[in-house]
Amino acid sequence: MHMHIFGPGYTAGRIAAALRRRGWRVSATRRRTEDGDSAFDDTAAVEAAIGSATHLLSSVPPEGYGDPVLARYGAIIAGAPLAWCGYISSTGVYGDTGGAWVDESAPIGGGRRSARVEADSAWAALRPDVRVFRLPGIYGPGRSALDRVREGKAHRIDLAGQVFSRVHVDDIVSGVLAAIDRGPAGIYNLADDRPASQNAVIEAACDLVGMAPPPLLALDDAGLSPAARGFYSENRRVANGKARRLLGWAPRYPDYRAGLRALNAITSPNSVSAPPAAASHVQRYPSNRVDSAIAKSGISTLE
Repeated sequence: MHMHIFGPGYTAGRIAAALRRRGWRVSATRRRTEDGDSAFDDTAAVEAAIGSATHLLSSVPPEGYGDPVLARYGAIIAGAPLAWCGYISSTGVYGDTGGAWVDESAPIGGGRRSARVEADSAWAALRPDVRVFRLPGIYGPGRSALDRVREGKAHRIDLAGQVFSRVHVDDIVSGVLAAIDRGPAGIYNLADDRPASQNAVIEAACDLVGMAPPPLLALDDAGLSPAARGFYSENRRVANGKARRLLGWAPRYPDYRAGLRALNAITSPNSVSAPPAAASHVQRYPSNRVDSAIAKSGISTLE
């Protein structure tokens, strides 16, 4: 089997490594030629890789004018003899739901990420074998609340009721592999089981590293970038039931506490760390439906 990846970064690079461990051939396209990977502007090399691949995955985010992969290579990908095609998207396409649960049937396009919405929809319509993976806030080694706390970059913002979903990068890898092994084409949310506030995540990270939590600040006093402020403007819980049912997938790290404990064990091997909690079997959201009230409805995070 041959997987070609557009944008082998933090997440897709780990997917590539997992496939190589299975004995797959993995090629990739980057902005510039590197480690044998083709440069994005090298049309002949990229088209040859697409033509020889059995599987293709893009993790390249949209730019101001749209999705660069589809703009340049969309027609080639649409007609390629692939067995499987995937796209890494964001749960940001759902917009703000006021903290309500969203599943894959929820409307998209009501949020701040219009370019992502357009790319998500374009990839979903490109071929009948496309799997679109919508991801919430991504964390993992080197990119977690533990790192922000240790570096003095963590914030606690005084926003009552603000909650969001997240996913450990290893659970994204296992979800994509499950979609390669089984399950129909379509859209899948890959998220943990228990959404929580950002403040709760920061406080748990502080407990693990033995540091006092940062002060609780009003949003206007935190000195956040426009992108960070935009994150706090949305509030939603992301349901993962479809991936569980159709892919046989469950997150190894069902909540932020399990994920942070595992990460802390890597960076602080002498600390006392419990093994990851067992994935929960039932997620607390209305099964197979989204409340009509949410109809108005990532960097290290795709949120």
